Amino acid sequence: MTIQLLVTDRTLNVLNPLDGWTKLACDLNFNQPASGSVALPARPDVMQLLQPGNRLVVIRDQAVWCAGPMEEPQNYSWDLSQNAGPGTVTVSFSDDLARLAGYLTYPEPTKAFASQTTTNDVVRTFSAQNAETIIRTLVNENCGPGALAARRIERLVLDTVAGVGGTRSLSTRLEPLLDACRTAAATDGLGFRTRQVGDQIKFGVYAPIDRTGSARFSYGLGNLRSVSFTLGAPLATSELVQGGGDPDESASPPNVRVYVEVASGAAADWYRVEKLIDKTGTLDDFGGELTQAGTLALGDDNPQASLATVTVDTEDLKAGRDFGLGDKVTVVLPTGLEVADIVQTIRLEATPNEGELVTTVVGDSDKTTNTATVRLMRDLARRLGRLEAR
Repeated sequence: MTIQLLVTDRTLNVLNPLDGWTKLACDLNFNQPASGSVALPARPDVMQLLQPGNRLVVIRDQAVWCAGPMEEPQNYSWDLSQNAGPGTVTVSFSDDLARLAGYLTYPEPTKAFASQTTTNDVVRTFSAQNAETIIRTLVNENCGPGALAARRIERLVLDTVAGVGGTRSLSTRLEPLLDACRTAAATDGLGFRTRQVGDQIKFGVYAPIDRTGSARFSYGLGNLRSVSFTLGAPLATSELVQGGGDPDESASPPNVRVYVEVASGAAADWYRVEKLIDKTGTLDDFGGELTQAGTLALGDDNPQASLATVTVDTEDLKAGRDFGLGDKVTVVLPTGLEVADIVQTIRLEATPNEGELVTTVVGDSDKTTNTATVRLMRDLARRLGRLEAR
């Protein structure tokens, strides 16, 4: 194991290494910003590096594992039991995807916010375009090289086109940028990420791989640490999507409603459960946007099985080498049931004395680690956000 920590400024100029760290933990997450922390002695030379705007680069075996902003550069503590030493400082950091998470989708990206058209129906619309192209365009025009100068993220460029994804339509207005990207990515199961290459931050889209045949986890193989599995009834089997214009608004010609039903087929095993999805403002399903809304809703409402698994690296099967974020792998439960699900998180834990441990979270952790109340509040917040943006 060789791990090195470097501190850079926001333009990726290396300032100095961080020496003397005592504990490191870093989670790489699928289509979400990373989450990491490192504990260090609070020496003056260390504290001088831990300043707002600086970045932390984690290098593992001469390759960048994670690189991004310090979200909490100084969490300092001291007490007399530390023999009056300098104390300890813990740094919380993320990857550069966290910078993108701070942006909203402008209805008119070429205009400053104060200059946006003063009507309530202006949206940024992509009609029947490739999903990868939509995601790349959203990033480019809101915070990439094609964005307004004041909104550009330093050193951010678009990675090589991967040529993945099908045809989609998307409408967005003052929505969190990564939420819009996830919407465009969801139907095809695409992934997106940032990675530091030299003096550039590259944003790219990729297609995860089905590795269910080669990446297998079980107690017998020695790479399964814990597992929880729930088999339950769907929240909905038929998503009833309501689009078109609002009939209460005066329009010429008059606005009309458009209705699309997206069914999962799970009603044959369970029973029919209907849910209404309001997509008022999407006037037709020509580009499949109403159908996409129903398909995305089924992803939340019709999980016949939810799986939360923590695996551990072995010599035969290692994260980053044999599988990556978003890839589909197989978990063999002690009951004998085999479940295929995607890699949500890859976690690196390390100390100088004990070495490193790499574990992987497989399964839909959003459903298995959060209570129903938390999910309800998240859904409410998303709906309120859409109302506020209308």
